[in-house]
This record gives sequence, structure tokens and C-alpha cells, in this order.
Amino acid sequence: MDEFDVIVLGMGPGGEDAAGRLVEAGLSVAGVEAGLVGGECPYWGCVPSKMMIRAAHVLGEARRVSGLAGSATVSPDWGPVARRVREEAAHDWDDQAAADRFEKKGGHLVRGRGTVTGPREVTVGDRVLRARRGLLISTGSTPAIPDIDGLPGTPYWTNHEAIATKSAPASMIVLGGGAIGLELAQVFARFGTEITVLEAAPRLLPGEEPEAGELIAKVFRDEGIRVLTGVSASRVDHAGGRFAVKAGDEVVEAERLLVVAGRRTDLTGLSVVGIDEDQKFIPTDPHMRAADGVWAAGDVTGRGGFTHVANYQGRIAALDILGEEVAGADYRAVPRVTYTDPEVGAVGLTERQARDEGLAVTVGVTTAGARDWIHGTRDILIKLVAADGVLVGATAVGPTGGEVMGALAVAVHARVPVTTLRSMMYAYPTFHRGIEDALKNLLGQDRP
Repeated sequence: MDEFDVIVLGMGPGGEDAAGRLVEAGLSVAGVEAGLVGGECPYWGCVPSKMMIRAAHVLGEARRVSGLAGSATVSPDWGPVARRVREEAAHDWDDQAAADRFEKKGGHLVRGRGTVTGPREVTVGDRVLRARRGLLISTGSTPAIPDIDGLPGTPYWTNHEAIATKSAPASMIVLGGGAIGLELAQVFARFGTEITVLEAAPRLLPGEEPEAGELIAKVFRDEGIRVLTGVSASRVDHAGGRFAVKAGDEVVEAERLLVVAGRRTDLTGLSVVGIDEDQKFIPTDPHMRAADGVWAAGDVTGRGGFTHVANYQGRIAALDILGEEVAGADYRAVPRVTYTDPEVGAVGLTERQARDEGLAVTVGVTTAGARDWIHGTRDILIKLVAADGVLVGATAVGPTGGEVMGALAVAVHARVPVTTLRSMMYAYPTFHRGIEDALKNLLGQDRP
């Protein structure tokens, strides 16, 4: 039996960050990881996918030369993309550098699947680890595979296979119209893949503002991507190297099937520390405490499957474990970005969520501005949701939607009065100047 001050179960972004902080503070820490140290983000998520997206955006920009600056010939080649993913992002899916970084700090890395087998106790294979102070559970999530007749046993892709592919397929069905599905759909489409997106909800990006999903659907259709919403896949067949998916009243065929229908967590075994393992997520208090001697961070808490949320929670958990004063977690301004072209940046509540909470909601929207006309695009949206004189949510869609959202996230987090925001100057001609136009519409007045 090995004893440590803290055992971190899951060395994804939040767990790795917290484990490093605890080691640097002088505690003995065991980090338990069944996969790669660093988790999903650096190997199959944030970093490699954004390299792919960057490449696709370059192709998109090149195709806009006509009408703006003459003409250009575009010849997509997946080779540089696959090479950059392997060499610069995922490092051929070798986590030795991350493992060495943790161990050089003084941490103890235990490779293998860890199971919580008692209070402050984790078993990995035939090795039993004990924690004097407690456990931090940061086991992340895995792709959720829907229960569709015929799907099991077929060579469908998840984001892992899509990120690792060395060639773009001729055709692909994307099962899921959320952020990951839409990002990858547009990437492959710009490299010549014939894409069909299937989404069971009435619109794309069902968790965001309806206007955002509708705008992205329009952009996709303009780019030749087929979008089917409000239809569920009821059967999957695979024969002769092709998939056939029964979707509503028709059968859609393609070379590849990409399943991106959300993520799932696994809380198996946590009942021994007082956590209901039949839940989807681990409830925590603002200091990330889940039970006596147990903290949780990241996807398992259900507060958003984002690296920045995991790191934020991991820092709070580490400081609480160390007994330091720390402000509790505040989720009213969780930022999120869908890296399509245009980007969809959002923060806080949607209009529907705000109304469901019983708030007296005021909305301001703008869909045009000088910068988008200059830029050569009409795919612009800024939507502001206010209650009690402050923003509670906002969405910015455009070439730099994620960056414009940054200013709105500050406003939501700091509860800046909308009258104060309206009294500011906004640089002209910028994309973020659309905030001023949306505020004017929200307040119903054309003066500061």
C-alpha cells in the first residue's frame, strides 16, 4: 500500500494542473491515468482540431479572393494537416513529455485504470494507493455512442479517428450538429469531402441561440454541406466500404460515419465515497468538494466540457485542498466558442435559459455593421440578453466571434450595467462595434 497526501484520479487538463500545483506546494501526489497525461485536449481535442480548422480557414479565405482581390487557384492537400497534427500538436500521441514534466516536479505517475475502492483509497491493478488528505476526481468524459440499430461493430469514427486520419475521405456523414461535429464537418468539406450533417434537434447548435444555429446552417448550405435537422438516425449499415444511415424517410450513404453525439462520464465505483454513481455528473460545492475527502474537477462535474472550465475548477480544488482562502466557483460567465467559419462565441445564459429562470429579459440584436461589409461577409450576429440592467448572456457570430465574446464575458462576469456599456466608445470600424448597435436595440434608444 502506497501513501500520498493526495491522489489525483485522471490527469487531463484539470487534474494535471491541480496535481502540479499540489506538488509545487510541497505535497506528495500520485497522479493516476489510464490514457495519456494531458487528456483529450492536446491529443484529440482543442489543439489538433484547431490546427485542422486553421488550415480549413486558410482555404476558405483563398476562395474569397475572387471578387475582392482578383483570382486564386486552390488545391487542398490533407498531407500538411496530418503532418502538423502528428508533429506539432499530438506529438504522435506520445505523452512522455507531459509525464516527465509532472514527475520532474516531484509527482508520482501511476499508469493504469484507477478505481475508488474506499474512502481516500484508489486501486490500480494490484496496487493500492491511500491518500491522507483526499482524492481529486478528474476522469473526464468519452464520446457518447447512441443506441442505433446496426451501429455497434461498424468502423465508425469518433473525433479520435477524425483527428488521426492521414487522408480526407471522399464523403462523410456527421452524426451530431453540436460544436465538435460542425467544426469537423466544415474542415473536411473544405478539403473536398462531401458532407451530410444529421442533427436530431430542430436546429444546429441546439445549446446555443436559435439565430446562431440558423446562421451556421445557412453558411454550411452555401458551402455545399447538406444539413438535415429534426431527423434521427434509426439504423446504420456498413457494406462494401460504405455506410448507409436511415435518417427519417431516407437513407444517406457515405464512405465514413463520424459519430459526435455528445460526451459521457463514468462514475462507476464512487458510491463507496458517498457519490451516487448512477448520476451523469458529480455534484460539487463552490470549492469543488464532492464528499468528505473528495474533490472533483472537469467534465465529471457537468459544468461544461471545456479545458478552461477544468483548469479553473482544478485550481480552486487545489487551493482548497491546501487550506488556502479562495473564492468559490462562479459559472455565470462560462465562455464557449464553436470554431466554425464564422465563429460562434457565447457566454452566460441564452434567451431561453434566462426566461426559464424567470428573469425579466430584454434582448438586443444586430446582424450588420461596417466591418462585415468591408470584410466581404454578411454572416454576422451579436445578440445580448439582459435582466435587471445587466447582461446575463451574449452571443457573437462572425470572423472573430470568439474574440468579440471576450469583451462580453467581462461584462457578464463583472455585472457591468448595460447603461455603462452603452456610454462607452467602440472603435470604428471593428467587429466588436456591433456590441454598441445591439445595446442601442436592447435599450431602445440611440443615445448614450
